[in-house]
Amino acid sequence: MSVYVAEEWSKEEADVLRRYFTNLDQPVFALVNLPEVVKGALFARYSRSPKSLRRLFLEEFLGDLDIAGDASIDATIGLEHAEKLYHRIFFEYGDDSVAQLGGVHLACEQASNLLTKVLEWGRLMSYLEQSTRYISYDSRFGGRYRYYRDPEILESGYGAKYVGDMDRLFDTYASLVPQMQDFVRSQFPKHPDDGDFVYRQAVKAKAFDALRGLLPAASLSNVGIYGTGQAYEALLLRMRAHPLPEARYYADLMLSELRKVIPSFLERVDREDRGVVWSRYLEETREDTADVVDALFPEGSVVDTAPLVRLVDYDPEGETKMIAAMMYPHSTMPEEQLERRVSEMNYEDRMAIVRAYVGDRTNRRHKPGRALERPFYRFDVLVDYGAFRDLQRHRMLTMDWQKLNPYHGYTGSPLVEAAGMGPIFEEAMERSANLHDLLIDDFPDQAAYAVSLAYKIRFNMNINARSAMHMIELRTTPQGHPSYREVGQEMHRLIAEEAGHHVVAEMMKFVDHTDETDLERLQSERKAAEKRNLNK
Repeated sequence: MSVYVAEEWSKEEADVLRRYFTNLDQPVFALVNLPEVVKGALFARYSRSPKSLRRLFLEEFLGDLDIAGDASIDATIGLEHAEKLYHRIFFEYGDDSVAQLGGVHLACEQASNLLTKVLEWGRLMSYLEQSTRYISYDSRFGGRYRYYRDPEILESGYGAKYVGDMDRLFDTYASLVPQMQDFVRSQFPKHPDDGDFVYRQAVKAKAFDALRGLLPAASLSNVGIYGTGQAYEALLLRMRAHPLPEARYYADLMLSELRKVIPSFLERVDREDRGVVWSRYLEETREDTADVVDALFPEGSVVDTAPLVRLVDYDPEGETKMIAAMMYPHSTMPEEQLERRVSEMNYEDRMAIVRAYVGDRTNRRHKPGRALERPFYRFDVLVDYGAFRDLQRHRMLTMDWQKLNPYHGYTGSPLVEAAGMGPIFEEAMERSANLHDLLIDDFPDQAAYAVSLAYKIRFNMNINARSAMHMIELRTTPQGHPSYREVGQEMHRLIAEEAGHHVVAEMMKFVDHTDETDLERLQSERKAAEKRNLNK
């Protein structure tokens, strides 16, 4: 039972507060109908005041509120005061944490599949990206296929070739989609218990997945982003230093729109003595490092062959340290002593701790605690760009990737081969590679637009066991794309067999190692249909 002592408000105060706070008499409440910068500044002042938040709002932020109009919302309330307060705290006191207290939902539309990876770099942001599984890319915008037309390329002597080859790739995709759907239906007949809509959606997903490799990295996507002012600042500083012109162009667009919502949080981004210097530092270090690497490993250097996934680093004592971390909050011993004790335990005693800590996980969303963050794994992965796009969106890890190019070959689709479309697919891959090679000398950063999603990209991933559990269990579900399912399955095998972390591997009880050959999305569509029926 709460011992909260509610404040008393006059009728006039209560009338105003109800517009901006979800309740007036409970210790927990939300702020509504206020600009993000006001919320951030209000919380910043809150940390240095003995007053309650609602009282602070009335006395220091309400100001000259005009209540003559719509009394339900006033999105300008306290804005001038908030910006002055923010400026003082941010610049005089250097308290960057204030920028963590205001967030914005931002839509970035018609972004290439190169730019989406730039947008989705930040750990402390949330993203949703348009899926190639649910949307057919044969539709057009203004009579044109959905791919990015880089202005510099179009204005060059390669412009006509670029448009022509891109159109051919999309023509191929558009012509094969209905044929592939017919083939899928012939291979996976409709179950009598499935509705037409459920079956149709599952067939489409299977066909789109099989053919997505044809699409070039220039293909357009929409990305929804939610982040704090601080996260957006970091993102924009990186984008303004990025070698891809599209990234710099979108950075300007984003900064303009964000300043309409959280202007004070982004004051430093384009200041010469702050953000400009910062972005220049990022650009110079990237270029200098690239120059040194090019000098040490000139073009033509031999590249070792590599498997799909290689475990390149891990802690052999990771499981011992993990079990010690499980015990730590429940003990008075220092961590080093606990590790020694664990190393002396027999198998049953170790497992008693593990079983108690992990508990009975009835589904993959039941995640054990942060002791699982003690072991780590570093993987080197070579997989098609389509799969990389999906894996890169996992944020609680460290990932770096190399430039997309056609030099590592591509991943074909067994379904494409079975449908007799292999030669057409191969011809499209050759066209994609040739266009890339034509552009690479004059447009080293934009040439990747030409590379189809089936081509492989190399990236590394440093991940702890807890994050690995989430990613591997999610990405090996039968409804997942075969490419990233294979990556997840191999990671799980390497953790168990090569690292020898059998306990960690066994905790990942929802990893699926089956070879799914059915309609991957069928079970999900069935569940969605059941929910729709229940909600009628």
